[in-house]
Amino acid sequence: MPNLKTKYNEEVAPALMQKFNYKSTMQIPRFEKIVINVGCSEARENPKVLDNVVRDLGIITGQKAIVTKAKKSVANFKLREGMPIGAKVTLRHDKMWEFMDRLFNVALPRVRDFRGINANAFDGRGNYALGVKEQLIFPEIEYDKIDKIRGMDIVICTTAQTDEEARELLTLVGAPFAK
Repeated sequence: MPNLKTKYNEEVAPALMQKFNYKSTMQIPRFEKIVINVGCSEARENPKVLDNVVRDLGIITGQKAIVTKAKKSVANFKLREGMPIGAKVTLRHDKMWEFMDRLFNVALPRVRDFRGINANAFDGRGNYALGVKEQLIFPEIEYDKIDKIRGMDIVICTTAQTDEEARELLTLVGAPFAK
């Protein structure tokens, strides 16, 4: 069992139960999934670029990424419906817990001038979104093997009903929020 999951079961869940006075253990907010998304605009001209993006996401997450396609045609972006424009991975269960542990304890502290993540990036329904400027912060990525530095969006989905509950959940798990 991942360390973070053990910490959640033994420390975080009872603390949340006490703080918010839940009547049932099923009301305690928990993590549902983590979605990692990489948008890749240069894939319009060169579809081979997506192979590198999928490979990098696979190395980071330990799970194969799927290629995302454009839903609408946009003339200004020279984009047609159905064109491949990015890749995403959805992590659940043990892979989610291990990725979150590596993100908070290894990857984010490697960001230059890191002072913490924004505590206001919640969507109103208890989900947290985070942008990363480069994939090099993950120790699995070798600098020599990448073709271009790319950013990614990381969305942590929880069962929390409010942002306050989700913020408390992430804080207790060890998210490095800025002071």
